[in-house]
Amino acid sequence: MAQSSDVNLLMTRSISPNDLLIRRLQSIHPVSNEEIRALRDLPLEIASLEPGHDIVRMGERPTQCCVVIEGFTCIYKLTSDGGRQIMAIHVPGDIPDIQSLHLGVMDFGLAPISSCTVGYIPHEKIRQVCDTYPRLGVALWRETLIDAAIYRDWMLNIGQREAFGRVAHLVCELMMRLKAVGLTEGSSFEFPVTQANLADAFGISSVHMSRVYGMLAKQGLLQVTRTHITVLDWDELQEAGDFDPTYLHLERSAPA
Repeated sequence: MAQSSDVNLLMTRSISPNDLLIRRLQSIHPVSNEEIRALRDLPLEIASLEPGHDIVRMGERPTQCCVVIEGFTCIYKLTSDGGRQIMAIHVPGDIPDIQSLHLGVMDFGLAPISSCTVGYIPHEKIRQVCDTYPRLGVALWRETLIDAAIYRDWMLNIGQREAFGRVAHLVCELMMRLKAVGLTEGSSFEFPVTQANLADAFGISSVHMSRVYGMLAKQGLLQVTRTHITVLDWDELQEAGDFDPTYLHLERSAPA
């Protein structure tokens, strides 16, 4: 399959699609050179996607997982009348539907929230590499445990913090997760996600989301454009979001 322009962009940064997965796993678990070679040999079927087209729908029985290569995806659930709650945002290097290896039926939807590129890996290939290299199976299990830790912190964020703190907390989280895979530039990162999508994550209206961005900018904590976020005062932003990175369980960051 021909590579997309997004993948070519990654190549200019000297990051291959498989390397993003490697960087993610290295950030949470030791990975040997032999295991790195095995991960690089995993076949990826590359696809470019736009918001509005689900990667996986609730009730489906997938036979493959996807690695986020470029852009951002979300896990979401719907109410019976169509209300959407975004439960998690996934960044490049993540395998947001790794649970499908062991859960036959998907109980959530997975969708792009920006233009994105993903790489599909058949379940059988993941199982084979885990059988051959058991520590990679442990790394993927650790990845699912960290996903659960992030869900718990998101529940606390939505349930107990005001909107100002919710947004500050998420920006801190994204900065650290993207830094771990080498996708920050100083104090900035690419984030072309609409305020409407973020409102669905925070349980607020788009208008309120716009106000919160404005408040964070007015207080000198963030600079937000349509495609990027720049953190202007990291210490104050952490305080505003009551952010403690322990739940991310990061052991190292990738080189920028």
